[in-house]
Amino acid sequence: MSIETDIKQGTPFKSPYHRAMVNVLYTSNWIANQQAQLLKPSGLTLQQYNVLRILRGQHPSPVKVSDITERMLDKMSNASRLVDKLVLKDLVLRTECPSDRRAVDVIITDAGLTLLKQLDEGIEGLNEEMNDKLTTDEAAKLSELLDRLRA
Repeated sequence: MSIETDIKQGTPFKSPYHRAMVNVLYTSNWIANQQAQLLKPSGLTLQQYNVLRILRGQHPSPVKVSDITERMLDKMSNASRLVDKLVLKDLVLRTECPSDRRAVDVIITDAGLTLLKQLDEGIEGLNEEMNDKLTTDEAAKLSELLDRLRA
C-alpha cells in the first residue's frame, strides 16, 4: 500500500521530499495508534508508557523529573503531570531529592515494573510485525536515514 492510497491523495506530491515528509508523519501516527491500542486496556497513554520505560531503564536509581523531560520521546509532554498521574496509579513514587530540595526524584514501583513486563510481549509483537515487512538491513538503513534527517 502506498502513502497516496492510504491518505487518498488525488494529486501528486510537490516533490519526493514532500512525499517523504508526509509519509514519515503518517507512519509515525500509524505506529503510535498501534501502540495506543495495545496500551489502552492497561489505562496507560503513550506518554505515560514512555515515562515508565525511562524509569525502568534507570531502576533501581531514582530519576529527576527534569531528566525524564529531557529523555521523553514527545518533547511537548508535561513530565510532572504525567508523573502525578502515574503516582495515582501506584506505578511510581515521587520523593523530594535529598541533594536538591527543589528537585523531585521519581522511581518506578514493583507494580510499574510488573505492568511493563506484561506489556513487553505485546510491544515485542508489534516489533515482530516489522520483522515480517523489513529485513534487518532495511530496518538499520531506515534508522540511519531517519537519524540523518534529524542531524
